[in-house]
Amino acid sequence: MAHSDRATKRITVAVAGNPNSGKTTIFNMLTGAHQHVGNYPGVTVEKKEGFCRWNGAEIRLVDLPGTYSLTAYSVEELIARNFIIEENPDLVVNVIDASNIERNLYLTTQLIEMEVPLILVFNMSDIARQRGLVFDIDRLCELLESPIVQTVGSKGQGRDILLKAIVEAARDGRKSRVHRVRYGPEIEAELEGIESLLKAEEPVLVDHYTSRWLAIKLLENDKAIDAQVCSGHVRRTVEAAVIRLKTLFAEEPEMVFAERRYGFISGACQETIRNTVELRHDLSDTVDRILTNRYLGLPIFLMFMYIVFFLTFKVGAYPMRWLEVLFSGLGTTIASLWPAGASSLLKSLLVDGIIGGVGGVIVFLPNILLLFLAIAVLEDTGYMARAAFVMDRIMHKIGLHGKSFIPMLIGFGCSVPAIMGTRILENRPNRITTILVIPLMSCGARLTIYALLIPAFFPPAWRGPMLWLMYIIGIVLGVICAKALRMTLLKGETSHFVMELPPYRMPTFKAVSIHMWHRGWMYLQKAGTVILGISIVLWFAMNFPRVAAEDLQGMDNDHAAQVRLERSLMGRVGRAMAPAIKPLGFDWKVGTALIGAMAAKEVFVAQLGIIYAVGEADDHPESLRERLQQAYTPLQGFCIMLFCLISAPCIATVAMTRQETGRWRWALFQWIALTAMAYVITLIVYNAGALILR
Repeated sequence: MAHSDRATKRITVAVAGNPNSGKTTIFNMLTGAHQHVGNYPGVTVEKKEGFCRWNGAEIRLVDLPGTYSLTAYSVEELIARNFIIEENPDLVVNVIDASNIERNLYLTTQLIEMEVPLILVFNMSDIARQRGLVFDIDRLCELLESPIVQTVGSKGQGRDILLKAIVEAARDGRKSRVHRVRYGPEIEAELEGIESLLKAEEPVLVDHYTSRWLAIKLLENDKAIDAQVCSGHVRRTVEAAVIRLKTLFAEEPEMVFAERRYGFISGACQETIRNTVELRHDLSDTVDRILTNRYLGLPIFLMFMYIVFFLTFKVGAYPMRWLEVLFSGLGTTIASLWPAGASSLLKSLLVDGIIGGVGGVIVFLPNILLLFLAIAVLEDTGYMARAAFVMDRIMHKIGLHGKSFIPMLIGFGCSVPAIMGTRILENRPNRITTILVIPLMSCGARLTIYALLIPAFFPPAWRGPMLWLMYIIGIVLGVICAKALRMTLLKGETSHFVMELPPYRMPTFKAVSIHMWHRGWMYLQKAGTVILGISIVLWFAMNFPRVAAEDLQGMDNDHAAQVRLERSLMGRVGRAMAPAIKPLGFDWKVGTALIGAMAAKEVFVAQLGIIYAVGEADDHPESLRERLQQAYTPLQGFCIMLFCLISAPCIATVAMTRQETGRWRWALFQWIALTAMAYVITLIVYNAGALILR
């Protein structure tokens, strides 16, 4: 029917909205006396239809029953939803009470999910103005990807503008949407799996609806949709997904879907409405007035991050010491039990290479787990979304959107998933800029470096602030570099996205534990595979070629160990690069560790552990931190951390940059530019610090 209507310039329009939104008033304003009333087939619900003409187009309007949502819990909701799906109108006009906008927009999010052509009518605009609401209509149109017409239906204001918009929207037809409500990684993963299965098992249903909408409805336990599914495989998959989500969120999936939709609405309204008095959740909005305050929001965010880093060191110090004692005792025990006459090289490989390298990284697991635990709590309570919202104002000034800060926050865990997370940014210049600066966010691998060096060179009272400072330096440099890129290589306008603000919720122990352990397990896997392999390679590089026994005659243990290191393959490489890194305050040992860090940042710690284990005399069993304290000053320690923060990312990050940008040139640019910047900044800091401390 819709195709024949277009041929005769007849446009079918469904008028939807909440009860008391003025929907029927708008319908009457458009149709006047040209309407008739009946009932929908099989029910007593009233059906109103009307007609009007505009610029040669005949417009048929159907006044749908007033509903707050389209979840099919009531007859009215089912009728409204079925009309939109089955009758396939050219356009849906969603009438919204502009003075009560957040509650009304819930229906809008469900219409957006149905991917129908949409016009939003902000009715009762006069009452909204009286209540002090000021709308940024252009911005809101862009975020919701729908024309918005302001009306006062009771006075007939906005009729011609609305009719013109209807004709233009119907002429343009359906357009693919860029923005949509995102439900978080756990739910999105379940939706993706169900969508793929639906396309394979239920092609007829997918053709009639859309795969994403069907998947959402099935997870929401929509009886009307569930009854149409024939595949037992689909049913079992959905049931398993619902159980997983209930376990993770400690409530029914439909409640989580509703919260995320309200988060989408709240984010859009926070960005586009001033002086709003509509409160969705009194507690959330009251707290948001403080946490997202224009002046207090950023200091509060920095304070939270400071507390996180302080606790990471304070609480993590105890289990970290236990692990240090464990691995030190393990190495000593193996060395003491080693059979007399057995290969000393094999003993060195096991004790110095494997235990010294891998163990030196694993001892920092408590700090990693604590950091990930804190981030998981902040994410699951809803605060991290507020942090991104707070940063949105700063991000806009540098040519990015606040959503770019979300992958950057993920980068505190690992740069690889953070770069993958930039897929939420549809604007290519925004996305490439974000990818290029993500390595400046201190990842979990860099935390191992900080956890080694900060306690070695700074007293306990300074450790939290120093860790906080390293993260802040990365963020500030990321902002500066992003601004420079947007002004030069990656010029272009910043696209607008909805910053979702989900309501605050108490995180479940299971959800937080899963998030923490998943990231911690990835760290352990890397320690047990990548770092183990690299540690063995590095041990060989530091033990071969072997030095002839006669060349070591007359030397004590310390001196002999030093000579063996210097003449090894790694020692020769380190010596070759020593002149280049000496102005930074680094010696050849740090230089060799930096080479290893190119494979994975944690290897820096493993490499130093191997160097000082290999070079350590048997009668001087100091810890690695004590050896570093003897070899370097606090200024040198700070500069080492600074260089490791800024310099080239690990190989995995470079490969992911290539994959996500589609160009090797961006990956190479990232690697070269960050290394050059690290060199210049560290050079300035070290020499300025040396002058001040002289």
